[in-house]
Parts: sequence; C-alpha cells; structure tokens
Amino acid sequence: MLKYFKDAFTNYENAGILQTLSLLLFVIFFLGLIYFIWKRPKEYYKDDANRPLDDDEIDKTK
Repeated sequence: MLKYFKDAFTNYENAGILQTLSLLLFVIFFLGLIYFIWKRPKEYYKDDANRPLDDDEIDKTK
C-alpha cells in the first residue's frame, strides 16, 4: 500500500519543487502562529489563566 503512494508522489515532474514548497508553507504557518501568540497582550492570557479558579468560587456560593 505504501509503495503505491510512494510511486504516486515521487514519479512526476517537479516533485522536489512541490515538496520544498509544502515544507516552506508548513514552516511559515507555524512561525506565523508563534508570532501571533507571542504578540498577544498579557491581559488576554491572564483572563484565561484564572478561569479555572473562577469556577471554584461560583460553586462555593451555591
């Protein structure tokens, strides 16, 4: 089964170029994702970090 896919994905022209482009897109996507997360304001993460603790306070008042 794997031999079929290996032949299908390597026996065409410009296979190296397409593989290189897919690798570059993969790396660019994850570098962009890391940049997006890194540039978020700190307050955005503080709200999410305290959210599990806020649920405990709600349960105590019932």
